[in-house]
Amino acid sequence: MPQRRDRGDFVSRMAVFIALLASVMASQDVQAQQSFATGQTISPAYEGWTQNSDGSFDLVFGYMNRNWEEVIDVPVGPGNTIEPDGSDRGQPTHFQPRRNRFVFRVRVPADFGEQELVWTLTTQGQTQRAYGTLKRDYYIDDLVIQANFGAAGAAGATPELSGNEAPVLRVEGNSQRSVRLGQPLTLTAIATDDGKPRARPLAPTNPRRPGRITTDSATGLRLSWFVYRGEGAAHFDPPQIVSWEDTRVGRQSPWSPGWSTPEAPEDNRWETRVTFSEPGSYVLRALVHDGGLQAYHDIDVTVSR
Repeated sequence: MPQRRDRGDFVSRMAVFIALLASVMASQDVQAQQSFATGQTISPAYEGWTQNSDGSFDLVFGYMNRNWEEVIDVPVGPGNTIEPDGSDRGQPTHFQPRRNRFVFRVRVPADFGEQELVWTLTTQGQTQRAYGTLKRDYYIDDLVIQANFGAAGAAGATPELSGNEAPVLRVEGNSQRSVRLGQPLTLTAIATDDGKPRARPLAPTNPRRPGRITTDSATGLRLSWFVYRGEGAAHFDPPQIVSWEDTRVGRQSPWSPGWSTPEAPEDNRWETRVTFSEPGSYVLRALVHDGGLQAYHDIDVTVSR
């Protein structure tokens, strides 16, 4: 009998220890998020390559902004360049917080071979690089992309994702717009999807398992506008679902515990108004996502006084 009591005491103590450890880990996670709200660097990321029907290849890049709040602007130039030729290859200049995956593609010819494309980015006085190559290990397909976005849930894979096609996006109006400072600009986008994967909310945080090992996100058709290039602030009405991986509780984010995708508007037609805080040249991106695959459309906006 004493041995059973000792064993029971041990189990009880272990349960208390595990609960305390989970609490400490959750607290450390919150503290880390608060500690790195600003002042951190950005790392460019090479996501991998895909091959096109004409034999050419797309090298796909993203980035990790280590800040939870700070948006950093780095214009195309010595601090934001893609070599070997250093020309503008469509990379972002307005860097949103945290992890942003599969942000842009650079097409290279079928005979690219063993060459490499290098994205160099300097932030907070530190220079970091991402190296794009056609090495076999970097090959990506739709299933890989969907798993990285978290569409498969915590399991990391599900048969439901097989055969999923990216949403179809159409933005009404010209690709080049102009507007006066403080004057709202109306943006209209129409998006449709094949219904895969099925809409799934992201489960709330489990106090016994405060952290997630794999990326997990809510699924379902959603659309957001955000600034892709331009150094001034833009105010969107209605407020947009964030397109970066904000995993904090209570955020308007598909990666936020407990979040579910809102119903699509009537006729799948999203209307948004945007106003700008500073004059200048901007690139706005409309991003439509089903939780696994995405499509985007950019428009150029000139804001004058």
